[in-house]
Amino acid sequence: MELLLVRHARPHRIELVEGVADPGLDEVGVDQANRLAGWLADEPSVHAVYTSPLRRARETAVPIVDTLGLTLRVDDGVSEWDADASSYIPVEELKADAHPAWEAMRDERWDDLGVDAVGFVRRVVGAVDAIAAAHAGERVAVVCHAGVVNAYTAAVLGLERLLWFEPMYTSITRVLVNRDGRRSVFTLNEHAHLR
Repeated sequence: MELLLVRHARPHRIELVEGVADPGLDEVGVDQANRLAGWLADEPSVHAVYTSPLRRARETAVPIVDTLGLTLRVDDGVSEWDADASSYIPVEELKADAHPAWEAMRDERWDDLGVDAVGFVRRVVGAVDAIAAAHAGERVAVVCHAGVVNAYTAAVLGLERLLWFEPMYTSITRVLVNRDGRRSVFTLNEHAHLR
């Protein structure tokens, strides 16, 4: 089977709200999501589409299921590690500003961010492996987050770093899964649909 791990499109920035920051897509993100849906319409059949419950992922996935005539399936297991945060600052902005949160991610100081990295990886790998097992011989899109894509591909490749590459918004990373559960990364960070 083929997994298409898709990073969500560009969301709004939200800082210090009461409760949980769960931003939707900005104008650029809406365009990215529509381009992605058009691109996937030209792919060989996508049999199912899963999404994180976070708004930025769901809003990226909706044009896909609308275009392909599928039903969207929500899976909490592919939520990002910061799903309960009261702020959302896109990682490229954190990086550009040398924000302390970016430095903690870069240096893998997950405790500084209140993240149980081992538990996060276990949750993500378990959820994505379960999706793959439920769809033997099919092609399935999983709309999720940069951390999720990193965690799963790092596990497949046997890497120790949690964040080892920067998936672009709406990029597709393909993982092939054999019927016996053996996994291999086929492509990383496809984004031709954004040109």
